[in-house]
Amino acid sequence: MRQNISSGSPWEAKIGYARAVKVGNVVHVSGTTATVNGEVVGEGDPAEQTRAVLGIIRRALETAGARLEDVVRTRIYVTDIRQWEEIGLAHGEVFGDIRPATTMVQVAALIDPLHLVEIEAEAILP
Repeated sequence: MRQNISSGSPWEAKIGYARAVKVGNVVHVSGTTATVNGEVVGEGDPAEQTRAVLGIIRRALETAGARLEDVVRTRIYVTDIRQWEEIGLAHGEVFGDIRPATTMVQVAALIDPLHLVEIEAEAILP
């Protein structure tokens, strides 16, 4: 059975995506940026944006019945790879003991020029 989880963003219906999708015991969380109520959080601060993103991901997982501890993979997209350590350390604040498989890559741009990081997550429920 498939469950689509919405964050309430108007873009979900317009573009045709869900914040997260749960199928069976697997939860896929869409690429998530530090955007709350249409505003970018942590402007210019990659660590703060990472924390905000992971908070949004946590809420999506909880809505799907999952926890951060169930995350097995994250993918981190950054606009400036020189900020890898700030972003990585903020990721480690949340996932330091969980230690999912993780990839971090630099991309040319994200949707809003103020976005410095975007993260996807995958979780498997026990």
